[in-house]
Amino acid sequence: MTAVSRRSVRIGVIASILTGVLLLLCCTGGTAAFFLSGLGGDGEDGDSLAGFGCGPIRPVDIVGELPRFTEYGDAQVRNAAIIIKVGQDLGVPSRGWVIALATAMQESALRNLANSDVPESLALPHEGVGADHDSLGLFQQRPGWGSVAERMTPSYTAGKFYEKLVKVRSWQRRPLTVVAQQVQISAYPDAYAKHEELASKIVDALAGGAARTVEINGKAVCDAAERGEIAASGWTAPIPGDVGSGFRTASRPSHNGVDIGAAKGTEIRAAAAGRVLVARCDPDNRGRRDCDVDGYPDKGGCGWYVDLLHAGGYITRYCHMVVQPRVRLHQIVPAGEVIGQVGSSGNSSGPHLHFEVHLRNDRSSRGAVDPVPFMRARGAPLRAAE
Repeated sequence: MTAVSRRSVRIGVIASILTGVLLLLCCTGGTAAFFLSGLGGDGEDGDSLAGFGCGPIRPVDIVGELPRFTEYGDAQVRNAAIIIKVGQDLGVPSRGWVIALATAMQESALRNLANSDVPESLALPHEGVGADHDSLGLFQQRPGWGSVAERMTPSYTAGKFYEKLVKVRSWQRRPLTVVAQQVQISAYPDAYAKHEELASKIVDALAGGAARTVEINGKAVCDAAERGEIAASGWTAPIPGDVGSGFRTASRPSHNGVDIGAAKGTEIRAAAAGRVLVARCDPDNRGRRDCDVDGYPDKGGCGWYVDLLHAGGYITRYCHMVVQPRVRLHQIVPAGEVIGQVGSSGNSSGPHLHFEVHLRNDRSSRGAVDPVPFMRARGAPLRAAE
């Protein structure tokens, strides 16, 4: 039995015992959270988390004062804290906390929901009545997940979610909505993605920057997502290398991205899971499509390039590839997937990756933002040249 499984079983047993206590208390929020705090792991978890940096990352406190979010009330944020705390106690990498949180945000809006189809659930502490048949709790789990009392216990339901999550193949790299769907089997599988950004922010706020960490050799390291390593936010640097020409500088005001120097043939990776919008040769200034020849000064445009659409309406662009991209139109690619190689096609004076980030599904210059602070906020910083 794995460490995750052993701890999950321990959580389930303790949660069942506590259910009777919660029934007697008939409360939500502070007092219930006090008893649930006993589900936390041993002190070793807290000690190891404190050394990861980023804030530093800390064990989540589910009983004290919590940060405020305009989207959610105190009880909902406290449920979010319970979900993260269970993930910490089970030793699940912090990417799992973001996925679990986004899933609960979609399923219940972070409210512990009872259901009128299951009358006994109304006798348990709850924060609203759902309408989805016999589904209950934060994750709207059905009877196969446990008893009514168990599914109405936030710590138990979070533990069961993580137990299934870690069995999903390549779950840390695949799109959040795909992974969540494999755990939940929802009728609306595409809905989870819209919560990823806010889920990352809540994890950062409650656990001291945890969404910016990446698992390297079994340890969480802050702001180091590159070479295919994925931060808990779901992002990674497209290539390792130093930023040369920056975003919309005085000398290049129409430069809508940054140039990252690298040797020809260096592998370029998808900065996050997404769908391919474009994978083609960009016409030069004369309308020719000849991207297999280094461009400068005779060529214009991006040369061989790829545009990816990510959750939240973000678009990333990768220009000047040496040969045709390795991906095709409409393909779904996981974070860190190799999509091409560094080259000098198009308007390029030497091998490098021209990298852009766009907001609001806008591929034009109007949607472009500086990739440096954007990627830094997601734990996948682009290195500045010395």
